[in-house]
Amino acid sequence: MRDTELTSILRPQLELALGQSPELQLLDDKGLAHWHVRLQGTGLLARIPKQSQMALAPQENLRYEAACFERAAACGHVPRLERVIAPSVGLPWGVLLVEEIEGVPASSPAHLDAIMQALAALHALPLPSFDMRPPLLSDGDPLAGMLALVQTQARYLEAPCISEPIRRLLKHRLQVLSGTLAQACDGLASRLISFDAHPGNFLMTPAGKAVLVDLEKCRYSYPPLDLAHATLYTSTTWDVNASFALSAGQVAAAYASWTASAGDMAKTYVRAFVPLRELMWLWSVTWCAKWRVESTRPRNGCADGEDWSQDNSDAALISHVRSRVDDYLSMQTVARVQAEFQTLTRLFS
Repeated sequence: MRDTELTSILRPQLELALGQSPELQLLDDKGLAHWHVRLQGTGLLARIPKQSQMALAPQENLRYEAACFERAAACGHVPRLERVIAPSVGLPWGVLLVEEIEGVPASSPAHLDAIMQALAALHALPLPSFDMRPPLLSDGDPLAGMLALVQTQARYLEAPCISEPIRRLLKHRLQVLSGTLAQACDGLASRLISFDAHPGNFLMTPAGKAVLVDLEKCRYSYPPLDLAHATLYTSTTWDVNASFALSAGQVAAAYASWTASAGDMAKTYVRAFVPLRELMWLWSVTWCAKWRVESTRPRNGCADGEDWSQDNSDAALISHVRSRVDDYLSMQTVARVQAEFQTLTRLFS
């Protein structure tokens, strides 16, 4: 979307919502799900959805995203949600106005301690009763829900654009893991999790605090899924401005940091660290297979549900995502990640 388009479409909505017409600055297109616009002089950013990663209609998607910010607010590591602007003809997905965080990308292993402290604060939030958790996802059996999600995405492994060796290996790992996870996850409690905790979604404030600035997929599930997403190779090398690789020792140190910050809550999750790490990785790589297929489709003209079309984002962003997907679906990278799981199993035992 061009600056001039944003000005003409967004400005009237802001005048109605805020009673003023601030200068607008369209930020670089960094994500497949939102555009971000700085409202100069207000301390606010406009988050404008391009689609729904939760496969929701626009109004339901906006409600879901708002609930993510509202539920996580008490942890002290997310931006404040200022206002929600309803979907309209010009802005069919609506807008969220959120606090702009002053900070730099979490672009170094040195930032992982702060990230783990932020996640521990999120996971420690009081758990609402089951009937109070909507609109956020809260499966009665979080493991079954996560496995179903990965298995649905795994159908894309059958596409011709996925190599046969990768297809066989990933399907085999999913089959093996499906048979062993129940024991590892038996009795684990759900907590509020981000489900999108890769380092590129954090900013580091001048005081060294990690702030999770992208919240649209929160749900009630298992915290180790967030720990995995914060430290997997497929996460730490995802963002163009926050890219670094970790050794198994650095991963183990990050988990230890979360465990220390989470206190007694952490004890029951340790046995599931590596199994849920592999499940989160399988979610990531089956999503990559999905993106390879879905990104080649034309833009969804209905403004409804998921839409991974390349037409929704700048060419530079699409080129970057394609390079990441190619890397993550390469045999060299898959072998690297599998070897890490084996090392971590020894370190955590």
